[in-house]
Amino acid sequence: MAVSPEQHSSTSHFVREIEKTDGSVLKVYQYSTGDVGCVVWDAAIVLSKYLETDQFCNSRSGASTWSSKHMLELGAGTGVVGIMAASLGANVTVTDLEDLQPLLKLNIRENRELLSTGSITAKVLKWGETVTDFLPHPDYILMADCIYYEQSVVPLVETLKILAGPKTCVICCYEQRTMGVNPEVEKRFFELLLQDFEAEEVPAERQDPEFNSPDIHILHLRRRQG
Repeated sequence: MAVSPEQHSSTSHFVREIEKTDGSVLKVYQYSTGDVGCVVWDAAIVLSKYLETDQFCNSRSGASTWSSKHMLELGAGTGVVGIMAASLGANVTVTDLEDLQPLLKLNIRENRELLSTGSITAKVLKWGETVTDFLPHPDYILMADCIYYEQSVVPLVETLKILAGPKTCVICCYEQRTMGVNPEVEKRFFELLLQDFEAEEVPAERQDPEFNSPDIHILHLRRRQG
């Protein structure tokens, strides 16, 4: 059930705070009712914290791998991953369905003071539909917990195939779930995806030492060449 912004009062919001390595805090508003995109999922936290690990960000110098990189987040939900990336210097477009735009824009506004070096914009993108507005190919595509609806598997893979250029790295983070149709959906997604992409799993020692879980996987995906 998607909930329109008019149905939400200030009392139906609740905030999740995510502390960055530099001590600043991302404040992420969520809705207490609504669809899956209305809350911050654990995979989004794991991916957000992965982006600011030492391999990418030098806490002393402030240098960041993501600085000035063009990033696109699919199924952004609350926008936490994209906001983290923008706070690290990336130029980010966060995308989701029309229903999620008010929440995305609220969270962007609430974290403006952290975005001095990067930029962020929210846009509507429905998987399987035209992506012309999102080309040329981004440097990175971010995805956190986008693999759960059976009917969205084919449109998501098709969208990734169009959006990802030969130099694009897709960073996909997902929680492995064993209930209901989840295992079959996940299996089908990777069967389709790996026909066109190569995958490298990020080991736990390269993830944030606190924000990681054996059930949550981070993959780097690149288009197969040739």
